[in-house]
Amino acid sequence: MTPPTAIRGWLGRVRRALRGDRGAVSAELVIATPLLLLMLLAIVQFALWSHATHVAQAAASQGLAVARAQNGTAAAGAASARQLLDQLAAGPLDNTVVAADRGPVSASVRVTGTATVVVPFLSLPVHAEATGPVERLVPDLEGR
Repeated sequence: MTPPTAIRGWLGRVRRALRGDRGAVSAELVIATPLLLLMLLAIVQFALWSHATHVAQAAASQGLAVARAQNGTAAAGAASARQLLDQLAAGPLDNTVVAADRGPVSASVRVTGTATVVVPFLSLPVHAEATGPVERLVPDLEGR
């Protein structure tokens, strides 16, 4: 049983139209897959950058706590920040530099570095700073 002429003509047009799209899905996948993977790597890169920023801020805060203590020094604050970085930053933070200053009134600790690179040629800088007053013993003026 053969289909009527109108249906045969319509089926022929559909077959010819579909024949022209052969390989289109493969071409779309060749373009879409690398873009999707690049977007996924970019998400991972920015998550690592965020984690590295938090680690640097924690190290700067730890160093400040030591540097601003009553008998603390800038060197002790920098050493404390470096010790915390050695414990926490084995993965997310590279090329770290710790600088600490302590004056008569305030102390500060700065941590800089770069986030671990996941996406080639995308090196994201990390900077954290903590500043606070130096702790001083104030004599009791009321004599208690």
